[in-house]
Amino acid sequence: MSLDKHGIAKRIAQELQEGFYVNLGIGIPTLVANYIPEGMNVVLQSENGLLGMGPFPTEDQVDPDLINAGKQTVTTLPGSAIFSSAESFAMIRGEHVHLTILGAMEVSERGDIANWKIPGKMVKGMGGAMDLVASAKNIIVAMQHTSKDGQSKLLKNCTLPITGLQCVKKIVTDLAVLEVTEDGFKLLERAPGVTVEQIQAATEGKLIVEGDIPEIKV
Repeated sequence: MSLDKHGIAKRIAQELQEGFYVNLGIGIPTLVANYIPEGMNVVLQSENGLLGMGPFPTEDQVDPDLINAGKQTVTTLPGSAIFSSAESFAMIRGEHVHLTILGAMEVSERGDIANWKIPGKMVKGMGGAMDLVASAKNIIVAMQHTSKDGQSKLLKNCTLPITGLQCVKKIVTDLAVLEVTEDGFKLLERAPGVTVEQIQAATEGKLIVEGDIPEIKV
C-alpha cells in the first residue's frame, strides 16, 4: 500500500527538529504544516514574506488576504511576522533556513532537481525555487515515485530543465524514503506493503539496498 500525499507529509514531519526555520514549497510540502509534532517549536517561512505560519485554516478561519507562496490561505501563530518578499529572500539567500521541503517532477541519482518547468507548457515563473536550491543546505523532496503513466521520476539524469545541481539530501515518495549519496539513491524505508523489488522496478537511477529495509511508520 503506497502512501498518499498526507502520508508523505507525515513522514517528512518526522525530520523536523526543535528550533528549525523551515521553508515549505508548493504542493505536498505545504501539508507538513499540519503534522508538526505536538510541543515542538518549528517556525515556518514562506518566501512571499511570512514567518510563523500555522496549520491550514478551518472554514471560519479563512482570511483571503493571508496566503502562502502557493496562494493558499493560511493561518498565523502568536509571534508571527509579515514582511516584504525582498526581506524573505534575504533570509533564504543568507542561509538562515534550516530545512527546505520541495516538490519535484524529477530527481537524479546525484541529487539534481527539476521542479519548475515542463517545456511547451505555460509557466508563470520559477518562483523561489532557484534561490531555495542554491542557498539551502538541507533539502528534502516530497514527490510521487512515478508519473501517471508509470515512468520513474527518480532518474540517472534529469530530462527536464534543471532547478539545482547536487542539492537534494533526502526524498520521500509514495513508495519509499531515500537518501541521496555519492553512489546513488540509498533505500532507507519502504511504504507499508511495498516490496523492495517494487521500489527497484520504479527507480531508474541506481538504488542501493543494504540489509533489511523497515516499513515507514506514520
